[in-house]
Amino acid sequence: MRDLAFIAFLAAFFALGFKRPFLLVLAYVYIDIVSPQRLTYLLLNTVPISLIAVALAVGGWVIADDKRDTRVAPRQVLIVVLLLYCWATTLAADFPVEAKEKWDWVWKALAFAAFLPLTLRTRLRIEALLLFMILSAASIIIVGGIKTIASGGGGYGQLNLMVDNNSGLYEGSTISAVAVAIIPIILWFMRHGTIFKPDRRVQAFCIALVFACLLIPVGTSTRTGLLCIGLLAILSLRVVKRKILYLGGLATLGLIAIPFLPSTFTNRMNTIKTYQADESASTRIAVWQWTIDYARSHPFGGGFEAYRGNRIRYDLAGAEGGAAPGKVEEDKARAYHSAYFEMLGEQGYFGLALWLLLNVAGLVRMEVLRRRYADPDGAFAWAGPLAAALQSGHLVYLLGAAFIAIAFQPFIYMLLGAQIGLDTYLTRKRREASFRSMRQTRDPAHGALPV
Repeated sequence: MRDLAFIAFLAAFFALGFKRPFLLVLAYVYIDIVSPQRLTYLLLNTVPISLIAVALAVGGWVIADDKRDTRVAPRQVLIVVLLLYCWATTLAADFPVEAKEKWDWVWKALAFAAFLPLTLRTRLRIEALLLFMILSAASIIIVGGIKTIASGGGGYGQLNLMVDNNSGLYEGSTISAVAVAIIPIILWFMRHGTIFKPDRRVQAFCIALVFACLLIPVGTSTRTGLLCIGLLAILSLRVVKRKILYLGGLATLGLIAIPFLPSTFTNRMNTIKTYQADESASTRIAVWQWTIDYARSHPFGGGFEAYRGNRIRYDLAGAEGGAAPGKVEEDKARAYHSAYFEMLGEQGYFGLALWLLLNVAGLVRMEVLRRRYADPDGAFAWAGPLAAALQSGHLVYLLGAAFIAIAFQPFIYMLLGAQIGLDTYLTRKRREASFRSMRQTRDPAHGALPV
């Protein structure tokens, strides 16, 4: 029955997309985030629905969508350059078979991120994209939140988020970072959303969803999630008016929450202070050092999955973190556990520089928009807060990426696509307003141009 329900839902979605082509873009967003083919038993997992959806989305845009004033932003060019560079490193990869497997989904994420801003011509479309991203992720987050309340989550790697496959957004650390990253966007919908009027029902759902997002790091017992929550709390200081009251409220809520936290969570968080005695942290440091050494002899990287060639030795300190060294351990083929070292090891210095430039450029552009549209009474009063929300979510991702190998996580590239779409949309509106002003100055009797 569940298989049939998914098929009926997707069939209806695709049918509506033939009338409104942008809905096909949203269908792909849903499929890429939720992966319904992994939630079914027989039917959808035998059909390449992701490939079908992206083909329909691109085809619908090419054939039927309005392409007036379509512009390609510099960051879209950067994404394409990164895509081509990753293709080149895949051809010369240390582990060609494994690299090909990763390439098969990475190129789709990058190509869709470069294509996505071309479809975001209106505020409605930008909102619809973000809403689908949030609700798609929420289908995972809400399940995790309920299970955390019911059973405490069970500890790191134990929270079952609908599937047993520990990949994509179903991986504990990844969903923790994403759950915290979307909180600012959820809060934006509480004030400025137009698809669903932000009445009491919408606000109640948003508050409940934010609570579920905060529960995910608890249920998954991920230290990355805790760090992301801390960063988000700091970033929120930019928008709160009573900062002292805000900080006092956070401290009070934290103290109240401690007795209710499961022991699996508090025990794992305590390892932040004694990371020398934690095997996970020790191996990460050893792998990072190996990656730095590897990049010196392979400046253009080793292609996807290059970490499989590592051989590491790490020293576990005593449980109390004392000076006496613990037993020296050896391991091999340990994953990077960091997007930064993932890029350095797989794509070398040039690939890392491209990736950093793409992310930093996004942060800078969102800061420009945040300041430019800061007027709460202006015609685009919604744009400044949205730019701030996208920037905050992006910063949370970059912090989480320091401890998770999510350099090519599709959800984040959709977020980048939304940033670019917002930027190009506002640029077009600003130029139209400037053009109208010039025409009125030269010919006041002509009147304003239609928007």
